[in-house]
Amino acid sequence: MDHKSQKGQLAVTVVFFAALAVVFVTGLIFLASSFLQSSVRSLNKLRAFSIAESGIEYYRWHLAHAPQDFEDGTGHAGPYVHNYYDESGNLIGTFTLTITPPPAGSTVVIIQSTGNIMADASVVKTIKVEMAIPSFAQYAWVLNSFVQFGAAAQVYGTIQSNAGIHFDGVAHNLVESALTTTTDPDTGYTQWGVFTDGPPADPRPPTALLTNQSIFLAGRSISVPAVDFTALTENLSSIKATAQASGTYFASSTVLGYDLALATSGLYSVYKVTALVATPGGCNNTGATGWGTWSVKTESLAATGTIPQNGNMFFEDNLWVRGQINNKRVTIASGRFPDNVATRSSITVDNSLAYTNFNGSDTLALIAQNNINIGLVSDNALTIDGALVAVNGATQRYSYSGCGSNASRASLTTDGMLASNLQSGFYYSTTDGYQTRSYNYDSNLLYGPPPSFPLSTNQYSIISWDEIQ
Repeated sequence: MDHKSQKGQLAVTVVFFAALAVVFVTGLIFLASSFLQSSVRSLNKLRAFSIAESGIEYYRWHLAHAPQDFEDGTGHAGPYVHNYYDESGNLIGTFTLTITPPPAGSTVVIIQSTGNIMADASVVKTIKVEMAIPSFAQYAWVLNSFVQFGAAAQVYGTIQSNAGIHFDGVAHNLVESALTTTTDPDTGYTQWGVFTDGPPADPRPPTALLTNQSIFLAGRSISVPAVDFTALTENLSSIKATAQASGTYFASSTVLGYDLALATSGLYSVYKVTALVATPGGCNNTGATGWGTWSVKTESLAATGTIPQNGNMFFEDNLWVRGQINNKRVTIASGRFPDNVATRSSITVDNSLAYTNFNGSDTLALIAQNNINIGLVSDNALTIDGALVAVNGATQRYSYSGCGSNASRASLTTDGMLASNLQSGFYYSTTDGYQTRSYNYDSNLLYGPPPSFPLSTNQYSIISWDEIQ
């Protein structure tokens, strides 16, 4: 083979490998470029996401300072665009806010924040959150004093007391006390803040609590933060003013009080109570403060009307309430002003008070300056739907021991929540009180409470979070 042929073959080989090298290097450059572009785009996405999150945090801060401002301080509808700067003060993007105010009867506000990055207009990240303020109705039961639940009690919802809780029924949710230990008023013994006589019975402190899953199905807690009852008195004054504005304020009846009958048509009737059922012979609890039969005997029609748009009704006298609502949001309050311990008024429910719908479209609150009562002549199977609040007194049925056939009643069912400042009770013996009690919590009350119902705080919390783009 001659040298020219060898040189030609070598040249072809060099060209071939050079071409391979060019292709390989070009591929590496393209791969590196793609990787760099992907990295930059990923970084821009991360920045856009961070900007969108900043928009959420900004408006959370805004609501903390102006809880009722859903227009970003502008006084007009959105969307609202804000520039976003890096730590060096350089403008790197924007976030755009769309605010959906709470619907009537709710505290839930929807905030949507879209983050854009100036370095790449095609990169967009959107986050949507729901924020809300919880109402005072966070619990099935909330109390400011010692309470005892008997073996026949069924509670579906959290129980919270600022004092001790003696619980012998079945708790389907948490049972919580602000105390570490308490004194059992029946025995005088020191007990844990939440205790039971079982079975099995709890040991007394300092012996550790048992895990009793047959009674406390979701557990129990002690030494939790106390619930503030003081704001409730101020809330009564606010409801009175709102009711006066809507024409549903009723001054003193000049007799024994009022009886309010609610109808599913949205109409109501108000009666003046002129006589109560007389105390039967043999009653032996008449020494209790405020004791009475609390049952209407005679009355006369005083007014009729339609439940107002703002849902507030106020009675400056004792009040009885009965009936049923349908697609209505109502708060009914009773109180006498100026506030005086001796003249505080109460609300009594002797006949069932019911919702038509249980999807949040029906909400009802009874807020009494003194007690929420159930009287002697009450429904044998009594149902009460709504939030019941005894601001200074007790949510209760007095003991009617020895008061005849009405003393013992079959069943009490509540669907809502109950709040009691003083010790509560609906059962005393097999011949006195409601023999079975079922207390059900209405979760719709948490963020969709009745009109003018007190809130537990003025701060919004995030209740849902979603990245939608």
